[in-house]
Amino acid sequence: MDRKKAVPKKSFIIGAIALLFLIIGYETALFIHRAAVERIVSLKERPDTVYVYIRGGEEICSHSLGMTEREAGMTEGEEIRSHSLGMTEGEEIRSHSLGMTEREAGMTEREAGMTERRRAERSGVAEKVLEQYSPRRVESFRFNPNTVSVEDLQRLGFSEKQAASIDNYRQKGGVFRRKEDFAKSYVVADSVYQRLAPYISIPKLDINKADSAAFTTLPGIGKYFAVKMVEYRTRLGGYTYPEQLMEIYRFDREKYDGLKDLITCSAPKPYPIWTLPEDELAKHPYIGRAAARAIVLYRNNTPPEQRSAEGIIKAGIIPEEYAGRFLRCFNTTCQPDTDPSPQE
Repeated sequence: MDRKKAVPKKSFIIGAIALLFLIIGYETALFIHRAAVERIVSLKERPDTVYVYIRGGEEICSHSLGMTEREAGMTEGEEIRSHSLGMTEGEEIRSHSLGMTEREAGMTEREAGMTERRRAERSGVAEKVLEQYSPRRVESFRFNPNTVSVEDLQRLGFSEKQAASIDNYRQKGGVFRRKEDFAKSYVVADSVYQRLAPYISIPKLDINKADSAAFTTLPGIGKYFAVKMVEYRTRLGGYTYPEQLMEIYRFDREKYDGLKDLITCSAPKPYPIWTLPEDELAKHPYIGRAAARAIVLYRNNTPPEQRSAEGIIKAGIIPEEYAGRFLRCFNTTCQPDTDPSPQE
């Protein structure tokens, strides 16, 4: 009885054999699939060729798909120049018809045609295989991670899902302020960032051109300070140097240090100190009402060629605590910073 119990049942044996054949069949199918994919991908740059004979608006395939030029019995550039009966001098037909002589061709001027070499059209299945399995060409070119398109992100080496993830972050209001911010994205591998870091180009914010909405993208700047930055710029007639931001109430050194590498200062328009009326001059942070009245008197009693910011200081018109700022504001201009990142 014990030996009979130890013998596997016939149904178990059949099931085990069926499972074995199923596994073998599955592995075989995978092998065939891989081989077929590799074959299609390997032929991506060597497509099949067809030769199409064009005559009277009709196209006749003269060589089947998969035939090479050698198999077709001709090399590129071979031709037959035929002058049929009734054709005038200079008229000719170019023919690649296999083995046909001028007499055998027997073409009239109306029947004249030519053979054209074309790439064979791939099937839809082959195109899908190529799209899915072909190795992607990875490129490196200059880009701004805040504006680069999803298509260009894929050109840079990101998968479709990774590119969509970066774009989704931006759509939700995310901003890459520095190169390092892009590296912190979970879809950007360290090796990818090391390759792309020299090509990342994030333009600095020009404090003389930005609006309040643009200022809010800076770290530590909310709506309150954004509005104050625009208002102070208007009073100054344009920032002359970035450090002037610290003249705004409660805009301290810590706040400035947190964003100074993200901003630039383009040269403002010359302040019209010699033409503005007294009430407009009084609005300037370094002048005020009393100094504005004195400046009007100074320019009315000084020849144009002798007027200068230094002359106003020597005349004691500007308070001593503002003298240095005043001279720097009216005698210097800021140049925009340059970005040494490599060109595309």
